[in-house]
Amino acid sequence: MRIAAAAALLVFALTACQRAPESAGEGYDESAAADARRIEADVRYLADDLLEGRETGSRGHDLAALYVAQRLRAMGLRPAGENGGYTQRVPLLRAQRLPEGNELVIERNGATTALRFRDQFLPLLNFDLPQARVEAPAVFVAQAVHAPELGHDDFAGLEVRGKIAVLFGGAPARFAPDQRAFYSSTDEKLRALAERGAVGAVFVATTGDEQTYPWARSAEDWQRPGMRLRGADGRAIDSTPQLQVVARVSAAVADVLLAGSGHTAAELYQATDAGRLRGYALPGRIVLAARNRIAPLESRNVVARLPGRDRALTDEHVVFSAHLDHVGLGPPVDGDAIYNGAIDNALGVAVMLEAARKLATAPKALRRSMLFVAVTGEEQGLLGAQWFVRHPTVPGALVANLNLDMPLLLTPTRDVVPIGIEHSSLAPLLRQAAQDTGVKLSADPAPELSMFVRSDQYAFIRAGVPAVYLNGGIEGAGLGDDPRAAQREYLRLRYHQPSDDTRQPIHYADAARLARLNARLGQLIGDAPQRPVWNDGDFFGRRFGAGAQPGKTNAH
Repeated sequence: MRIAAAAALLVFALTACQRAPESAGEGYDESAAADARRIEADVRYLADDLLEGRETGSRGHDLAALYVAQRLRAMGLRPAGENGGYTQRVPLLRAQRLPEGNELVIERNGATTALRFRDQFLPLLNFDLPQARVEAPAVFVAQAVHAPELGHDDFAGLEVRGKIAVLFGGAPARFAPDQRAFYSSTDEKLRALAERGAVGAVFVATTGDEQTYPWARSAEDWQRPGMRLRGADGRAIDSTPQLQVVARVSAAVADVLLAGSGHTAAELYQATDAGRLRGYALPGRIVLAARNRIAPLESRNVVARLPGRDRALTDEHVVFSAHLDHVGLGPPVDGDAIYNGAIDNALGVAVMLEAARKLATAPKALRRSMLFVAVTGEEQGLLGAQWFVRHPTVPGALVANLNLDMPLLLTPTRDVVPIGIEHSSLAPLLRQAAQDTGVKLSADPAPELSMFVRSDQYAFIRAGVPAVYLNGGIEGAGLGDDPRAAQREYLRLRYHQPSDDTRQPIHYADAARLARLNARLGQLIGDAPQRPVWNDGDFFGRRFGAGAQPGKTNAH
């Protein structure tokens, strides 16, 4: 992005002529410190209706990227994108379901049962073919988990080649949270099925899935597009074209699909929880068909660099990341169709910008270099972060990642929750940073959710880079402050909804404290004698760090 600040102002002026950002009723906190005000100003711009929810590849996202790039330029950070600019091109494919030509038909015992599109089944988006159809025998493969190191193989004794695999999501409850999260990944399951020759797959929703994400929401969002990275050949990266059609079915029709074992779907769910679930051949055949529209698209990461002073270490980079995208426009809720994404993740980007400012204005440069990356495509599957670690725009190594995503700062707190602190040598540095900034560190209140693999840090982790994800605290600062209740309310009512806007009670003083903690942690890593390493025996270190120098990206 070779564009001067004057050009940025021109763009803002032109967009303002079309629709001025709302200003009435915003309020103004006379007592707020300057750092809190800067964060609030950034959030108010990035989450304004003007940007229409910042969907990846949209004009609103481009405006957000331009804004962040010029903020970093104003701080004096150097451009570290492509062609001497502040941005990195991210090539994508965009797919969207079409209403006709979708089928899920069960042929069994001389009878034919056709499930209803949207109400009972939805094909997953296909980034390889706009139209596909497959008919084959079916096999139930439990949760499609092959984990020999944990003594578990759902494929044992089953013939999958040439068949349509029917499966539950998730992974065995006896697995530790990290292993369970890894093997619960849809992408990992699809890779395992493709390697064994399956030609299609059907995910069966459980009653637990229904409680977490009701089928009605999936049905309502059936037209929402999805995206994948696009290679130089124009084809999707990391897709599984061997699986010609993949679909999901609602829990309400699970018994219809799973008939043939002598057990109900509920009994099979219970066997999953108890670790007794086994696969079996399903009688009859299944027909799957899907149609969607595929088109190329581009978006951009924003990348800026604060060079290190030590010639021997300046090519080692500590990467601060936060995703700039949100989900854009969607079904109207109370007449509002703009999903602003104030907390998810305008707030995370604003905190990162404030940490960048603190480091840029520090009296002494650090030994290692600092990178600040506002990534695109997180909501589409960590796409911008994946592209960056595969195609880093700077020479040398990525040695640590400090990620910020959806910091839930809705009531005053005393603490911060560091997700993933237990995995690497970042732990003592983070404890020192917390002590230096007067912040208490609290243990992850929900380790079973494995948030460590659910945001952009996971792209860095998979590249062998030790990471930590700093989230909002859970200990109230005063009588009556209940952060966990406020967080639950947000997740229940406003997460990925139009109401995730700046009218929420975002506590900007806590956001400023989080920025100070992030900056101090960056300083300690930047000046440490050794780069961060995975702890001995760590699951992620063993899986993704093998064969590479600790902390050096191996994802080229």
